[in-house]
Amino acid sequence: MNRLRTRAVVALAVAALALLPAALAAQRPLESLWYYTDTEESWTSFQRNADRVTVIAPPGYTIDSLGLMFGGVDPMVMRLARERGVKVMPLIVNERFHQPSLRRLLADSAALARSVEQMVALCRANGYWGLQFDVENLPLEDRARFTRWFTDAAGAMHRAGFVLSIAIVHRPEEAVGPLGYHRFLFDSWRGGYDLAAIGRAADFVTIMSYSQHTRRTPPGPQAGMAWTRDVVDHFLRHIPKEKLSLGIATQSMRWYTREDASIPERARSWSEALSHAWALHLAERNGATFTWDDAEKVSWTRYAVGGTYEWIFHEDVRSFQAKLDFARERGLRGFSVWLIGPEDERVWPLLPARTGAARDR
Repeated sequence: MNRLRTRAVVALAVAALALLPAALAAQRPLESLWYYTDTEESWTSFQRNADRVTVIAPPGYTIDSLGLMFGGVDPMVMRLARERGVKVMPLIVNERFHQPSLRRLLADSAALARSVEQMVALCRANGYWGLQFDVENLPLEDRARFTRWFTDAAGAMHRAGFVLSIAIVHRPEEAVGPLGYHRFLFDSWRGGYDLAAIGRAADFVTIMSYSQHTRRTPPGPQAGMAWTRDVVDHFLRHIPKEKLSLGIATQSMRWYTREDASIPERARSWSEALSHAWALHLAERNGATFTWDDAEKVSWTRYAVGGTYEWIFHEDVRSFQAKLDFARERGLRGFSVWLIGPEDERVWPLLPARTGAARDR
Protein backbone atom coordinates (compact mmCIF):
# COMPACT_ATOMS: atom_id res chain seq x y z
CA MET A 1 0.00 0.00 0.00
CA ASN A 2 2.84 2.39 0.88
CA ARG A 3 4.46 1.72 -2.50
CA LEU A 4 1.19 2.48 -4.28
CA ARG A 5 0.83 5.68 -2.29
CA THR A 6 4.41 6.67 -3.12
CA ARG A 7 3.88 6.01 -6.81
CA ALA A 8 0.73 8.13 -6.76
CA VAL A 9 2.58 11.00 -5.09
CA VAL A 10 5.40 10.76 -7.65
CA ALA A 11 2.89 10.71 -10.52
CA LEU A 12 1.18 13.81 -9.17
CA ALA A 13 4.51 15.60 -8.80
CA VAL A 14 5.50 14.75 -12.37
CA ALA A 15 2.14 16.00 -13.64
CA ALA A 16 2.55 19.22 -11.67
CA LEU A 17 6.02 19.80 -13.12
CA ALA A 18 4.67 19.23 -16.63
CA LEU A 19 2.06 21.93 -16.07
CA LEU A 20 4.57 24.38 -14.57
CA PRO A 21 5.71 26.06 -17.83
CA ALA A 22 2.10 26.81 -18.81
CA ALA A 23 1.33 28.12 -15.33
CA LEU A 24 4.40 30.37 -15.36
CA ALA A 25 3.49 31.66 -18.82
CA ALA A 26 0.01 32.52 -17.60
CA GLN A 27 1.49 34.50 -14.69
CA ARG A 28 4.12 36.29 -16.76
CA PRO A 29 3.14 39.92 -17.42
CA LEU A 30 2.29 40.66 -21.03
CA GLU A 31 4.71 42.96 -22.85
CA SER A 32 2.93 46.31 -23.05
CA LEU A 33 3.77 48.28 -26.21
CA TRP A 34 2.03 51.60 -26.80
CA TYR A 35 2.18 53.65 -29.98
CA TYR A 36 2.81 57.35 -29.47
CA THR A 37 1.87 60.35 -31.62
CA ASP A 38 3.21 63.89 -31.40
CA THR A 39 0.15 65.23 -29.58
CA GLU A 40 -0.65 66.67 -26.19
CA GLU A 41 -2.89 63.74 -25.27
CA SER A 42 -0.17 61.15 -26.02
CA TRP A 43 2.42 63.09 -24.04
CA THR A 44 0.10 63.61 -21.07
CA SER A 45 -0.89 59.95 -20.90
CA PHE A 46 2.71 58.75 -21.26
CA GLN A 47 3.79 61.00 -18.38
CA ARG A 48 1.03 59.62 -16.16
CA ASN A 49 1.36 55.96 -17.06
CA ALA A 50 4.96 55.30 -18.13
CA ASP A 51 5.47 52.81 -15.29
CA ARG A 52 2.90 50.50 -16.91
CA VAL A 53 4.46 50.73 -20.39
CA THR A 54 7.13 48.24 -21.42
CA VAL A 55 7.84 49.71 -24.86
CA ILE A 56 6.94 53.11 -26.31
CA ALA A 57 6.80 53.26 -30.11
CA PRO A 58 6.94 56.86 -31.38
CA PRO A 59 6.52 57.86 -35.07
CA GLY A 60 10.28 57.84 -35.67
CA TYR A 61 11.46 57.68 -39.24
CA THR A 62 10.15 57.89 -42.79
CA ILE A 63 11.94 55.96 -45.53
CA ASP A 64 11.84 57.16 -49.15
CA SER A 65 12.43 55.43 -52.48
CA LEU A 66 16.21 56.02 -52.21
CA GLY A 67 16.42 54.24 -48.88
CA LEU A 68 17.02 57.53 -47.06
CA MET A 69 15.56 57.70 -43.56
CA PHE A 70 14.59 61.01 -42.05
CA GLY A 71 12.90 61.95 -38.80
CA GLY A 72 13.65 61.53 -35.11
CA VAL A 73 12.15 61.13 -31.65
CA ASP A 74 11.09 63.92 -29.32
CA PRO A 75 14.00 64.34 -26.85
CA MET A 76 11.52 64.80 -23.99
CA VAL A 77 10.01 61.39 -24.79
CA MET A 78 13.50 59.90 -24.82
CA ARG A 79 14.34 61.53 -21.49
CA LEU A 80 11.14 60.36 -19.81
CA ALA A 81 11.59 56.83 -21.18
CA ARG A 82 15.13 56.64 -19.79
CA GLU A 83 14.03 57.96 -16.39
CA ARG A 84 11.15 55.49 -16.13
CA GLY A 85 12.85 52.45 -17.64
CA VAL A 86 10.75 52.28 -20.82
CA LYS A 87 12.26 50.76 -23.98
CA VAL A 88 12.08 53.00 -27.06
CA MET A 89 11.24 51.41 -30.43
CA PRO A 90 10.63 54.05 -33.12
CA LEU A 91 8.68 53.16 -36.24
CA ILE A 92 10.02 53.00 -39.79
CA VAL A 93 7.21 54.13 -42.10
CA ASN A 94 7.28 54.18 -45.89
CA GLU A 95 6.58 57.65 -47.24
CA ARG A 96 2.80 58.34 -47.22
CA PHE A 97 2.25 54.58 -47.69
CA HIS A 98 2.80 55.45 -51.36
CA GLN A 99 2.96 52.20 -53.29
CA PRO A 100 4.93 53.38 -56.37
CA SER A 101 7.66 54.81 -54.11
CA LEU A 102 7.79 51.60 -52.11
CA ARG A 103 8.11 49.54 -55.28
CA ARG A 104 11.03 51.68 -56.43
CA LEU A 105 12.74 51.17 -53.09
CA LEU A 106 12.27 47.40 -53.13
CA ALA A 107 13.69 47.18 -56.66
CA ASP A 108 16.88 49.08 -55.73
CA SER A 109 19.40 46.87 -53.94
CA ALA A 110 21.71 49.81 -53.20
CA ALA A 111 18.86 51.75 -51.59
CA LEU A 112 17.89 48.76 -49.45
CA ALA A 113 21.48 48.26 -48.28
CA ARG A 114 21.71 51.98 -47.49
CA SER A 115 18.54 51.78 -45.39
CA VAL A 116 19.83 48.82 -43.36
CA GLU A 117 23.07 50.63 -42.56
CA GLN A 118 21.07 53.64 -41.37
CA MET A 119 18.85 51.51 -39.11
CA VAL A 120 21.86 50.22 -37.20
CA ALA A 121 23.50 53.64 -37.09
CA LEU A 122 20.35 55.32 -35.74
CA CYS A 123 20.02 52.77 -32.95
CA ARG A 124 23.67 53.21 -31.99
CA ALA A 125 23.53 56.99 -32.07
CA ASN A 126 20.29 57.33 -30.09
CA GLY A 127 20.24 54.39 -27.71
CA TYR A 128 17.07 52.82 -29.08
CA TRP A 129 16.11 49.32 -27.96
CA GLY A 130 15.26 48.62 -31.58
CA LEU A 131 13.01 49.60 -34.47
CA GLN A 132 9.65 48.48 -35.84
CA PHE A 133 8.78 48.26 -39.53
CA ASP A 134 5.42 49.86 -40.33
CA VAL A 135 5.63 49.41 -44.09
CA GLU A 136 2.15 49.38 -45.62
CA ASN A 137 0.42 49.33 -49.01
CA LEU A 138 2.83 46.54 -49.95
CA PRO A 139 1.88 44.90 -53.27
CA LEU A 140 1.60 41.14 -53.54
CA GLU A 141 4.13 41.12 -56.41
CA ASP A 142 6.88 42.41 -54.10
CA ARG A 143 6.43 39.76 -51.40
CA ALA A 144 9.82 38.09 -51.97
CA ARG A 145 11.72 41.39 -52.22
CA PHE A 146 10.19 42.69 -49.03
CA THR A 147 10.97 39.45 -47.20
CA ARG A 148 14.65 39.65 -48.24
CA TRP A 149 14.89 43.28 -47.13
CA PHE A 150 13.34 42.60 -43.74
CA THR A 151 15.44 39.47 -43.22
CA ASP A 152 18.65 41.35 -44.10
CA ALA A 153 17.69 44.19 -41.77
CA ALA A 154 16.92 41.79 -38.91
CA GLY A 155 20.29 40.09 -39.35
CA ALA A 156 22.18 43.38 -39.27
CA MET A 157 20.22 44.65 -36.25
CA HIS A 158 20.77 41.43 -34.32
CA ARG A 159 24.51 41.41 -35.02
CA ALA A 160 24.66 44.94 -33.61
CA GLY A 161 22.67 43.95 -30.51
CA PHE A 162 19.34 45.58 -31.39
CA VAL A 163 15.77 44.34 -31.78
CA LEU A 164 13.69 44.46 -34.97
CA SER A 165 9.94 43.98 -35.01
CA ILE A 166 7.21 44.55 -37.57
CA ALA A 167 3.55 45.54 -37.60
CA ILE A 168 1.53 43.50 -40.10
CA VAL A 169 -1.99 44.19 -41.35
CA HIS A 170 -4.70 41.81 -40.12
CA ARG A 171 -5.44 38.67 -42.10
CA PRO A 172 -7.93 35.94 -41.04
CA GLU A 173 -6.99 33.45 -43.76
CA GLU A 174 -4.72 32.88 -46.76
CA ALA A 175 -7.62 33.05 -49.22
CA VAL A 176 -8.45 36.42 -50.74
CA GLY A 177 -11.98 36.58 -49.32
CA PRO A 178 -15.52 36.89 -50.71
CA LEU A 179 -15.76 40.58 -51.63
CA GLY A 180 -14.00 43.02 -53.95
CA TYR A 181 -13.06 44.91 -50.80
CA HIS A 182 -11.18 41.83 -49.59
CA ARG A 183 -9.36 41.59 -52.91
CA PHE A 184 -8.27 45.23 -52.49
CA LEU A 185 -6.95 44.40 -49.02
CA PHE A 186 -5.18 41.25 -50.15
CA ASP A 187 -3.31 42.53 -53.19
CA SER A 188 -1.98 45.68 -51.53
CA TRP A 189 -2.31 45.35 -47.75
CA ARG A 190 -2.27 41.68 -46.72
CA GLY A 191 -0.78 39.31 -49.26
CA GLY A 192 2.67 40.92 -49.51
CA TYR A 193 3.73 39.64 -46.07
CA ASP A 194 5.20 36.15 -45.91
CA LEU A 195 4.15 35.44 -42.34
CA ALA A 196 6.32 32.39 -41.73
CA ALA A 197 9.52 33.92 -43.17
CA ILE A 198 9.00 37.24 -41.42
CA GLY A 199 8.19 35.44 -38.18
CA ARG A 200 11.52 33.60 -38.33
CA ALA A 201 13.49 36.81 -38.82
CA ALA A 202 11.62 39.17 -36.47
CA ASP A 203 12.07 39.43 -32.72
CA PHE A 204 8.31 39.85 -32.60
CA VAL A 205 5.35 40.63 -34.83
CA THR A 206 2.59 43.07 -33.95
CA ILE A 207 -0.72 42.04 -35.50
CA MET A 208 -2.69 45.10 -36.54
CA SER A 209 -5.82 43.35 -35.30
CA TYR A 210 -8.04 46.41 -35.55
CA SER A 211 -9.73 48.37 -38.35
CA GLN A 212 -12.03 45.42 -39.02
CA HIS A 213 -14.47 48.11 -40.16
CA THR A 214 -13.34 51.39 -41.72
CA ARG A 215 -14.68 54.30 -43.75
CA ARG A 216 -14.84 51.87 -46.71
CA THR A 217 -17.24 49.48 -44.94
CA PRO A 218 -20.62 49.58 -43.24
CA PRO A 219 -20.54 50.47 -39.51
CA GLY A 220 -19.06 47.86 -37.21
CA PRO A 221 -16.55 47.30 -34.41
CA GLN A 222 -12.86 48.12 -34.62
CA ALA A 223 -12.17 44.51 -33.69
CA GLY A 224 -15.07 42.21 -32.89
CA MET A 225 -13.97 39.19 -30.84
CA ALA A 226 -15.00 36.55 -33.40
CA TRP A 227 -12.94 38.30 -36.08
CA THR A 228 -10.03 38.90 -33.67
CA ARG A 229 -9.90 35.19 -32.84
CA ASP A 230 -9.83 34.30 -36.53
CA VAL A 231 -7.02 36.76 -37.24
CA VAL A 232 -4.84 35.70 -34.31
CA ASP A 233 -5.39 31.99 -34.88
CA HIS A 234 -4.36 32.42 -38.52
CA PHE A 235 -1.12 34.17 -37.51
CA LEU A 236 -0.47 31.42 -34.96
CA ARG A 237 -0.39 28.88 -37.78
CA HIS A 238 2.73 30.63 -39.11
CA ILE A 239 4.39 32.43 -36.17
CA PRO A 240 5.11 31.13 -32.63
CA LYS A 241 2.92 32.62 -29.92
CA GLU A 242 6.04 33.86 -28.09
CA LYS A 243 6.64 36.21 -31.03
CA LEU A 244 3.12 37.60 -31.41
CA SER A 245 1.79 40.85 -29.97
CA LEU A 246 -1.97 41.47 -30.16
CA GLY A 247 -2.97 44.83 -31.61
CA ILE A 248 -5.55 46.65 -29.48
CA ALA A 249 -7.30 49.87 -30.52
CA THR A 250 -8.18 52.50 -27.93
CA GLN A 251 -10.05 54.77 -30.35
CA SER A 252 -13.79 54.46 -30.85
CA MET A 253 -15.26 54.88 -34.34
CA ARG A 254 -18.12 57.07 -35.52
CA TRP A 255 -19.91 56.60 -38.86
CA TYR A 256 -21.71 59.66 -40.20
CA THR A 257 -22.62 61.55 -43.38
CA ARG A 258 -19.93 63.97 -44.51
CA GLU A 259 -20.19 66.76 -47.06
CA ASP A 260 -17.97 66.13 -50.09
CA ALA A 261 -18.07 68.68 -52.93
CA SER A 262 -15.80 66.49 -55.10
CA ILE A 263 -18.61 64.09 -56.05
CA PRO A 264 -21.98 64.78 -57.71
CA GLU A 265 -23.93 63.67 -54.63
CA ARG A 266 -22.00 66.26 -52.54
CA ALA A 267 -22.09 63.93 -49.53
CA ARG A 268 -20.85 60.48 -48.57
CA SER A 269 -20.82 58.00 -45.72
CA TRP A 270 -17.64 58.36 -43.66
CA SER A 271 -16.03 57.35 -40.40
CA GLU A 272 -13.66 58.98 -37.94
CA ALA A 273 -11.73 57.94 -34.86
CA LEU A 274 -12.87 59.26 -31.47
CA SER A 275 -11.29 59.39 -28.05
CA HIS A 276 -13.09 57.59 -25.25
CA ALA A 277 -14.20 60.90 -23.74
CA TRP A 278 -15.48 62.35 -27.03
CA ALA A 279 -17.45 59.20 -27.84
CA LEU A 280 -19.23 59.57 -24.50
CA HIS A 281 -19.85 63.25 -25.21
CA LEU A 282 -21.40 62.65 -28.64
CA ALA A 283 -23.69 59.97 -27.28
CA GLU A 284 -24.80 62.17 -24.36
CA ARG A 285 -25.50 65.27 -26.46
CA ASN A 286 -27.66 63.18 -28.78
CA GLY A 287 -29.54 61.44 -25.98
CA ALA A 288 -28.11 58.02 -26.82
CA THR A 289 -27.02 55.21 -24.54
CA PHE A 290 -24.51 52.48 -25.26
CA THR A 291 -25.46 48.81 -25.53
CA TRP A 292 -22.89 46.15 -24.66
CA ASP A 293 -22.52 43.35 -27.22
CA ASP A 294 -21.21 40.45 -25.16
CA ALA A 295 -20.44 38.31 -28.22
CA GLU A 296 -18.26 40.95 -29.91
CA LYS A 297 -17.09 42.51 -26.61
CA VAL A 298 -17.85 46.09 -27.67
CA SER A 299 -20.38 48.80 -26.86
CA TRP A 300 -22.32 50.54 -29.61
CA THR A 301 -25.04 53.10 -30.08
CA ARG A 302 -26.92 54.91 -32.81
CA TYR A 303 -28.83 58.19 -32.88
CA ALA A 304 -30.57 60.29 -35.50
CA VAL A 305 -29.20 63.61 -36.75
CA GLY A 306 -31.83 65.25 -38.95
CA GLY A 307 -33.42 61.85 -39.42
CA THR A 308 -30.19 60.18 -40.55
CA TYR A 309 -28.54 57.71 -38.22
CA GLU A 310 -25.01 58.01 -36.94
CA TRP A 311 -23.31 55.01 -35.33
CA ILE A 312 -20.60 54.77 -32.69
CA PHE A 313 -18.71 51.61 -31.75
CA HIS A 314 -17.05 52.37 -28.45
CA GLU A 315 -13.71 51.02 -27.18
CA ASP A 316 -13.72 51.14 -23.39
CA VAL A 317 -12.27 49.33 -20.37
CA ARG A 318 -14.48 46.28 -20.94
CA SER A 319 -13.40 45.79 -24.55
CA PHE A 320 -9.76 46.33 -23.51
CA GLN A 321 -10.07 43.74 -20.74
CA ALA A 322 -11.55 41.24 -23.19
CA LYS A 323 -8.52 41.65 -25.48
CA LEU A 324 -6.09 41.24 -22.56
CA ASP A 325 -7.87 38.06 -21.47
CA PHE A 326 -7.68 36.72 -25.02
CA ALA A 327 -3.95 37.49 -25.32
CA ARG A 328 -3.34 35.58 -22.08
CA GLU A 329 -5.58 32.72 -23.19
CA ARG A 330 -3.57 32.29 -26.39
CA GLY A 331 -0.25 32.65 -24.53
CA LEU A 332 0.91 35.61 -26.64
CA ARG A 333 4.05 37.64 -26.00
CA GLY A 334 2.06 40.79 -25.29
CA PHE A 335 -0.06 43.49 -26.85
CA SER A 336 0.51 46.62 -28.96
CA VAL A 337 -1.91 49.49 -28.42
CA TRP A 338 -2.88 52.01 -31.08
CA LEU A 339 -2.61 54.42 -29.40
CA ILE A 340 -1.68 56.13 -26.12
CA GLY A 341 -3.75 59.22 -25.32
CA PRO A 342 -7.38 58.65 -26.37
CA GLU A 343 -7.88 55.58 -24.15
CA ASP A 344 -10.40 54.99 -21.40
CA GLU A 345 -8.27 55.85 -18.36
CA ARG A 346 -9.74 52.88 -16.51
CA VAL A 347 -7.56 50.54 -18.60
CA TRP A 348 -4.38 51.51 -16.73
CA PRO A 349 -5.17 49.77 -13.41
CA LEU A 350 -5.55 46.56 -15.44
CA LEU A 351 -1.80 46.66 -16.15
CA PRO A 352 0.84 45.94 -13.52
CA ALA A 353 3.44 48.58 -12.74
CA ARG A 354 6.91 47.35 -13.63
CA THR A 355 8.92 46.14 -10.64
CA GLY A 356 11.28 48.85 -9.44
CA ALA A 357 9.74 51.53 -11.64
CA ALA A 358 9.28 54.98 -10.18
CA ARG A 359 5.80 55.78 -8.99
CA ASP A 360 3.57 58.12 -10.98
CA ARG A 361 4.59 61.69 -10.39
